[in-house]
Amino acid sequence: MKKDTIVLDIETKNTFVDVGRNNFNDLQISLVGVYSYNTDSYRAYEEHELALLGEVLKNSELLVGFSSKRFDLPVMAKHYDFDLFAIPHIDLLEEIEKSAGKRISLDLLAQENLGYGKSGHGSDAPLLYEDGKIEELKKYCIQDVRVTKELYDLAKKQGFLLVPQRNNKESIRATFDWNEKLLYNRLF
Repeated sequence: MKKDTIVLDIETKNTFVDVGRNNFNDLQISLVGVYSYNTDSYRAYEEHELALLGEVLKNSELLVGFSSKRFDLPVMAKHYDFDLFAIPHIDLLEEIEKSAGKRISLDLLAQENLGYGKSGHGSDAPLLYEDGKIEELKKYCIQDVRVTKELYDLAKKQGFLLVPQRNNKESIRATFDWNEKLLYNRLF
């Protein structure tokens, strides 16, 4: 079976406000949303399904996320006996920073490039979990995955994403050339 490309996003039960800044080990995963290019499907893995997700991740040739190298992977890493960081990875926010020299929210980036954005705010996710609104939490997380996937697809297709500027009506182009990077990842 062909190795998969996985788009992912995690939600946590708590926040850095609860556990201290950059204390990734004390953040607890409530669920992980993924999109699989091989199956063209979305799925939310709950905390008790992280081992199943691990098998999916091990069989991936590429992970795609948004701020995923800074947040998602460090939080997820303690759950696996393999190196998540060894899997080739495109972090859209990191790529935008390299190209445009600035950070931007997923919602603003999606609004500018797709015409729609996120369905809520990340700080609501722990509250949804706490209130037992797991289906609502899954919908929120999967929407973030969908937005990230569609931004990634658009960036691959056109070679850039538009990054809105705070005090300027003109957006700047963050350009990408992932073909060489993706080919290199497939060879090694």
